[in-house]
Amino acid sequence: MEKEKNLETELFHIGLIFLVLGSSIGALYYFVLRDMLPQMPCLFDRLFGIYCPGCGGTRALKALLHGRLLQSLWYHPLIPYTAAVAGGFMVTQGLDRLGLTDQKGWKYHSWYLYGALILVAGNFLVKNVLRLVWGIIM
Repeated sequence: MEKEKNLETELFHIGLIFLVLGSSIGALYYFVLRDMLPQMPCLFDRLFGIYCPGCGGTRALKALLHGRLLQSLWYHPLIPYTAAVAGGFMVTQGLDRLGLTDQKGWKYHSWYLYGALILVAGNFLVKNVLRLVWGIIM
């Protein structure tokens, strides 16, 4: 039991670090660097002519931040999935640690990662089949 508590504590601390760093880097990019940095093309697309497993991630994040959940799911389903799983973990663990709820915080389960891998692989396959078979460019 103690080992599980340590794992959840470590993941919670890592989540806090990612939240602070991600917010800081995002704010720096949005307010300072956005117009200075060139838009880089996807090298995977340029070299192989297919979408990479991460294609659509930035558009999905932007759509999610603007409240367009279905559009975010279409661009890349991993982004809303990660927001729900990581967000739920962080919120429930935070409330549990602050003593604001009688419920225990979510525990880590390996199937979270398996679900993410399935989403990435499925997104990669569907978008490339649409592109290669029917010529649909996204």
